[in-house]
Amino acid sequence: MLLSIKTNLFFQVKASFDGEWVCPGEDGTALYENSGYGRPDGNRLKLFPEEALYLAGKGKLTVDKLDFDALAMKFSEKPGFMRRFLVYRDIRERGLVIQTGPQDFRVFRRGEKPGKGRSQYLIRVLSERDFVDFEAIAADSHSAANMRKQFVVAVVDDENEITYYEIKTNDLPKGESCDEIKKVKGRLTGNSVFVMPREGKNFLPEGAMFGTWFDENRLVLSPLETLYLLDKGLLEIEGGKEEEFRERLEEEDPELLFKMNVYESLRDSCYIPRTAYKFGHHFRVYNERSSHSAMLVHAIPGGSGMPMSRVSRSVRLAHSVRKKMLFACVKQKNIEYIEFARIKL
Repeated sequence: MLLSIKTNLFFQVKASFDGEWVCPGEDGTALYENSGYGRPDGNRLKLFPEEALYLAGKGKLTVDKLDFDALAMKFSEKPGFMRRFLVYRDIRERGLVIQTGPQDFRVFRRGEKPGKGRSQYLIRVLSERDFVDFEAIAADSHSAANMRKQFVVAVVDDENEITYYEIKTNDLPKGESCDEIKKVKGRLTGNSVFVMPREGKNFLPEGAMFGTWFDENRLVLSPLETLYLLDKGLLEIEGGKEEEFRERLEEEDPELLFKMNVYESLRDSCYIPRTAYKFGHHFRVYNERSSHSAMLVHAIPGGSGMPMSRVSRSVRLAHSVRKKMLFACVKQKNIEYIEFARIKL
């Protein structure tokens, strides 16, 4: 099959099609040199399907007996092609040079192109109905960071609109809310522990934000706060009912173990985690004794994930209340904090 390629200079180049789009000769390489299309291969230029279809749609590439619709149908035999094409077209229309990359695409800095600049973003394309594998996303983010690139997930919804999310997996910096805590005594009541008022005021500093005041005489610890203080040897429950308390919680809460791992990690890093039930997540997290929490954190057991639609709702909610959205992927005692943030390229 022969291809006839027309550039902005209105000259045509013919090339054979052998499973990849190929444009041979000096005229073909002008597409690469002028606008960053394709990849040189000796004296030829390979155009990948997304590039070829984009050029065809712009009237810069014609293929004998195949118009734009026919080309789109042919390329769409490969799963996910149209989603990738929509992202490719959107980024090209923004005036940026984009090429296939180690994920789906790499995008160059504005005004730069292959051979005369370096790429800024690595992009993975997903559908709104895809299931997000957090371990895989974290691996992509680490790979991008090692290459000094920003990792971006481009999500194409069912109406072909695109949302871009920057993904970061940096370790949380040390917080500034560490207070010395002295050992206290408490009384088990259901799944809560009442701390004696004198001890509650004197030994659980207000800045550490442990518990809530049930009334003027009783400070109530949540289950996770209770477990944390027990594990640190900072709480004694009257009657020695610690094991009974733990067993009951584990039976009632299937998420308890990995939530507890994240809670302990945040506390040990001098952050203050509190329940984020009203936001639909596990923790709202405070730092620097602020009255406004800085992050929402949702604990995820290693090897699991969630639908992209749920991730999207979480990010939008966090943005609306001026918080960062982090997913804490727990693998044994190792915790990977993965931040999703909407961006505009």
